[in-house]
Amino acid sequence: MKIKLRYIYIMLCACMVMQGQTKESRADEFFKNFKFNKAIELYAEIANKDKRIDDHVLQNLADSYFNIGDYTNAEKWYSKLYVQKGNEIGENNIIKLVQCLKASHNQERADEVLLDYYKDEGRLQMILAQRQHLDSLLLTDARFQMDTLGFNSPKSDFSPAFYRDGSIVFSSTRDSITAGGKIYPWNNQPYLDLFMTVPQDPGFVPEKFAANRMSDFHDASVTVTKDMSRIYLTRNYYKKGKLQANNDGLSNMQIVMGNLYNGDIEDIQSLSINDKDYSCGHPALSSNGKKLYFTSNMPGGYGGSDIYVVSLDSDGTVVSPPKNLGPAINTKGREMFPYVVNDVLYFSSDGHYGLGGLDVFKSKIIPKDEYSLPVNMGKPFNSNMDDFSLIINEDFDSGYFASNRMGGVGDDDIYAFKKIDPSHCLVYSGQVLNKITNEPVPFANIEVKNPTDGLIEILLTDERGFYEIELPCNRDNKMVFFKERFSKQQVSVITTDKPQPPSTDNLVYLTPYDDIIEKDGAVEKIKVDPIYFDYDKSTITARAEIELKKVLFAMQQFPDIRIKIESHTDSRGSDSYNLRLSDDRAKSTRQYLIAQGIAQYRILSATGYGETMLINECSNGVKCSEQEHLVNRRSDFIVLKENIVSK
Repeated sequence: MKIKLRYIYIMLCACMVMQGQTKESRADEFFKNFKFNKAIELYAEIANKDKRIDDHVLQNLADSYFNIGDYTNAEKWYSKLYVQKGNEIGENNIIKLVQCLKASHNQERADEVLLDYYKDEGRLQMILAQRQHLDSLLLTDARFQMDTLGFNSPKSDFSPAFYRDGSIVFSSTRDSITAGGKIYPWNNQPYLDLFMTVPQDPGFVPEKFAANRMSDFHDASVTVTKDMSRIYLTRNYYKKGKLQANNDGLSNMQIVMGNLYNGDIEDIQSLSINDKDYSCGHPALSSNGKKLYFTSNMPGGYGGSDIYVVSLDSDGTVVSPPKNLGPAINTKGREMFPYVVNDVLYFSSDGHYGLGGLDVFKSKIIPKDEYSLPVNMGKPFNSNMDDFSLIINEDFDSGYFASNRMGGVGDDDIYAFKKIDPSHCLVYSGQVLNKITNEPVPFANIEVKNPTDGLIEILLTDERGFYEIELPCNRDNKMVFFKERFSKQQVSVITTDKPQPPSTDNLVYLTPYDDIIEKDGAVEKIKVDPIYFDYDKSTITARAEIELKKVLFAMQQFPDIRIKIESHTDSRGSDSYNLRLSDDRAKSTRQYLIAQGIAQYRILSATGYGETMLINECSNGVKCSEQEHLVNRRSDFIVLKENIVSK
């Protein structure tokens, strides 16, 4: 579409008097009133004439192209603005520039700009995690196949919603003119209407949905309760056949609720979340029907449009204030078109790491209204253009989405998708935790492999340590969990040749290296308390074994660690006696570790130093307390080699 009607900012055009104004001020008026094509003509004349283009002109020219979906020309002017201002261009412009570069297949330059901007930001870790997941996804075989649908029109068709008996309801501008509808003045296209069709029946001609209560303006983006008794839809504010505007002359969008009777809508009422000063749209019900997710540009959000949620009463009315889904989901860019099934949130975004334009993401809904790291759905769902309004059935194996990618029939087209069988037989999910503190381990690496296919996927946990993996059928799958300065853990899961119920709440524990190692100057030692031996003996006592198990644990958790054992005594007794006794104790300690399964090559030496390396002033003849002598009676387990960088 030239003006993206699927976005929730659908405003009322006000007639402006522009005689006597400068070219730039006239362009500004066109821009302010969303007449982007006219604004482009004037801004382009100014930009092509001046050597040093004003930031304001560059900004509005780039935004005008972006808003009509011309990403190629938008990228040209955002790039010029970036050259002039660098990272002072602002996060919102960085997001738009990156999306335009990706739309032009300039992925490498897009990543350079993105990573440079976020290099000192906490958000960088999330972006890198999303990129690693997407890179891994693009290397694997496609899990879904996409089909074009014959009912798409030359105009815009999008926002499908499941209806009854295999049919869907969708939004379109296809034939409002011939049906007597009004013209949307800004782009001379029809207003959006709702249509119903049966996608699997090629002979079914889409027909108007609930024509009894449709307005002469925009009616779009619906969600229907499971029993098909209630519907929520997006529409303009209007009264007595005329659009209603707020004090700024803008007609925003609202979500209304109605009851369904034999395909008609009755008892329509506006939800309490609505306000003429901002838009609400793209409603989506939770699986149990108790929550409503929606998109809005209400004040206090994170970006251009955010996703919110409210609780519903049994009669469908709103009983809680809107709650923003927070920074895990919402960004400085655009988040829209939520869809929820079985505690998984699907939505479209251009602020998360993707392939270009709006991409479809998914995030697991965690108790207490938290959300896992949004991950890109990959191909065929996403392209370098806008991909959005995905819906999927409760078996996660088929559904629909819309896109303006190349090769379509119209401005936006609806596509069907279905899972390729038998692709994956088990969804395996859980959380990675710190073995010492029991806290989540964010952004831990996971490698998934099996003897038949080799390495099949690389992904990361989210910021709360959660992960979800789809395991292939009939395989002995090995999942290796690891992170820099943490231990490594392998989990094996055997799948059958048939789909299995999801396996959830699988906890994996990783040990932090820094919690079992202490620094002594430039030397690293395994952290232990003093190891006690009986007087004049070198055999391992029960008390000594408690501490040696700490050494054993450290070497088991980090198989690449090699150590040397150094034993020391205090100054009491003869020098030669102490030297011999400490050496016996060091070698006794080595034998204990070897007997417990530690490979001999991992203990490079076990040496006693007697009283030659005292750490205080308690040498021969110096009067010291028992406690002062005790600190000299020690065994050190010095780390000589360790590989703690992820693999």
